[in-house]
Amino acid sequence: MANQIVDERDQDFILYEMLDIEKLCETDCFQDFSREVFEMTLEVARKLAVEEIYPTLKEADEEGCRFENGNVYVPKCFHRLQGLFKEGGWAVISKSQEAGGLGMPYIIDVACTEGFVHNFSFLSYPFLASGAGHLVEVYGTEEQKEKYMRKMYAGEWGGSMALTEPEAGSDVGNLKTKAVKQPDGSYRLVGSKIFITSAESDVFENIVNPVLARIEGDPSGTKGISLFLVPKYLVNDDGTLGERNDYTISGIEHKMGINGSATCQINFGDNGNCYGELLGEQCKGMRIMFQMMNEARIGVGVQGLGAASVAYLHALDYSRERKQGANLMNMQNPDAPRAVIIEHPDVRRMLLWMKSQVEGMRALVYYCALCLDRSEAFEEGEEKEKWHGFLELLTPICKSYCSDFGFRVTEMAIQVYGGYGYCKDYPVEQFMRDSKIASIYEGTNGIQALDLVGRKLAQKGGQNFMNFLVEMKETIDTYKGVAGHADLAEEVQSAANLLGEIGAYFAQCGKEGKFLIPVSNAYPFLNMMGTICLAWLLFWQSGIASQRLDAIYKEKGIDPADREKLNAFLGENRDAAFYSGKVHAARYFIKNILPEAEAYAKGIRSEDLSVMEIHEEGFSLS
Repeated sequence: MANQIVDERDQDFILYEMLDIEKLCETDCFQDFSREVFEMTLEVARKLAVEEIYPTLKEADEEGCRFENGNVYVPKCFHRLQGLFKEGGWAVISKSQEAGGLGMPYIIDVACTEGFVHNFSFLSYPFLASGAGHLVEVYGTEEQKEKYMRKMYAGEWGGSMALTEPEAGSDVGNLKTKAVKQPDGSYRLVGSKIFITSAESDVFENIVNPVLARIEGDPSGTKGISLFLVPKYLVNDDGTLGERNDYTISGIEHKMGINGSATCQINFGDNGNCYGELLGEQCKGMRIMFQMMNEARIGVGVQGLGAASVAYLHALDYSRERKQGANLMNMQNPDAPRAVIIEHPDVRRMLLWMKSQVEGMRALVYYCALCLDRSEAFEEGEEKEKWHGFLELLTPICKSYCSDFGFRVTEMAIQVYGGYGYCKDYPVEQFMRDSKIASIYEGTNGIQALDLVGRKLAQKGGQNFMNFLVEMKETIDTYKGVAGHADLAEEVQSAANLLGEIGAYFAQCGKEGKFLIPVSNAYPFLNMMGTICLAWLLFWQSGIASQRLDAIYKEKGIDPADREKLNAFLGENRDAAFYSGKVHAARYFIKNILPEAEAYAKGIRSEDLSVMEIHEEGFSLS
């Protein structure tokens, strides 16, 4: 089947023409790789996504997970997929070769994952194992690495991220799970966790759960939390599996989507003998776990992008096949042939809105990944700090904007299908159900906004934010002279200036003691910044695409002013049609969506505090 999951041409454009990732191969960190290796890896990943992963999507959704006698059984089709993932090392593409990974740039990892992540029900198992394994790689002792990490990276053992508790929720510092130190240096844990993805399954022979808990006597709040490795089966000195650890799975959640992903309720230490090992330093659990959470937050951005991409491409294909109504120019003729719905203006509006959002989100996610790669490729110094600063600043936007607007793209895809989209005959309703969770877990999007406004804007005295504004201006200056881009450049630069103004306004509010203004407007600000970031990235793409397009026109002797000849040419030349589409997507977004940034700013500057001033009883008469 054709790739209805990811636009391969757009992937290649962003990787090689826009972000020029081949330059990574000039660094010591990635000198063993080349564009040829990247292309071969992506080709195999795309084949795996189309031929193996996508076909299990509906089957796994319908079968779901089964909970029996404390055990979780995943959809049968996942066992074969896990074998393929294990064989190809797909969960450890960017993990170090020394630890058992492939050592590739993170941006290649992200590009491959975009094709897989539409089936997050499956992907949750190998990717959480890899994420938990990375914590052991970075913070574990040599003994812990040999004992746990290598099996997790090899795809033999699973992993999870056990943070959330019934009473604490997002308030992790209020957790009740406790750890009691034993004479041999190990710990015994007692407590409960909920909403823990992949904490139990029949996919792996063992599962290692990183668990947040408080050692008896340590301070309250987040500063007193430590992190422990709690295996399903204890591991003998020779590496073989021993007895079952003292924790039980009391149930799994029944969800609206990602039904093949087991979300577990865990009870630790019912018999007082739940074994755990301290990972890293005592009382540093939150700092350690944040590494995994930040990786996961970019991964959630990829999940939002992946859902949007597959939904958009399915809606696009449907719009080219579904016939309904007459073309606008023939509506007065009752005998006019039925038109495919892509000819209708409102359908075209929806498709172009989806296209611009998807291509903007793809650029944002890939840019974040490149920031990580560049920060790792440089030795200590100004360049390393700059790229790491960009990554810190953009991570909450990547997670929140892409998960929110990825969901909205799936919603729009259903609208393109009309009534059929609401039925299970077509897959778009599942894309929507599966994607909603992305805005909730790994820190709700409201928490991402507070992180952006409360921490990230002020990091290094606001220098990261200022450097990013400069980075946007350099891109705008590079392409503002391209034909047809002067007005777009002016609008994007004006929006970037507005972003800087609101950042300064928040800082001033802080100095004046008006803290509720930035706090209550954190989420609108995040969406404002996300919208401006996408406008900047799409303008960047359009500048490149327009130059490529002009070169094609000159080579082929095409006069863009001759509309009839131009349309015929674009129908035949796929490269020209692609670049033309990039230009139109950017112009649409900047002219029609970017103005929303001004509305966000107007609302913020109004200093309206209705959200705080309304009495609780004012929300309802009952």
